[in-house]
Amino acid sequence: MRIATLQLAFAGLLAAACVPNVAHAADAAAGETIFNQKCKVCHQIGENAKSLVGPPLSGVIGRKTGSYPGYNYSDANKNSGLTWDEATFKEYITNPREKIPGTKMVFPGLPREADRDNLFAYLSQFDADGKKK
Repeated sequence: MRIATLQLAFAGLLAAACVPNVAHAADAAAGETIFNQKCKVCHQIGENAKSLVGPPLSGVIGRKTGSYPGYNYSDANKNSGLTWDEATFKEYITNPREKIPGTKMVFPGLPREADRDNLFAYLSQFDADGKKK
């Protein structure tokens, strides 16, 4: 009986060790790396950020989609009625064309949840003037 109990306890520990840890803290520094690798070709962020292929992302969190002044958005973005909060951003950046059909954004998306979390943490640091909060 004692051996069976130990075997069961060991099996439980082994099973727990094999379950991936899905909870992690978002890392803004890792998000900056993702931004520089995946986003910077089309977007700028920070003080003096300008429109490129895409609009500047300073202060994007909390902003209505399709609303950066002077940027020529698709009708889909202008009329989506969405605001860039955490859930909306993460769903969008997973697959932009699925979240907002008709968007001009050709980016295929970030499949890894950790990358989306980290990018959101990075973008969230910037206010509308491009200053870190």
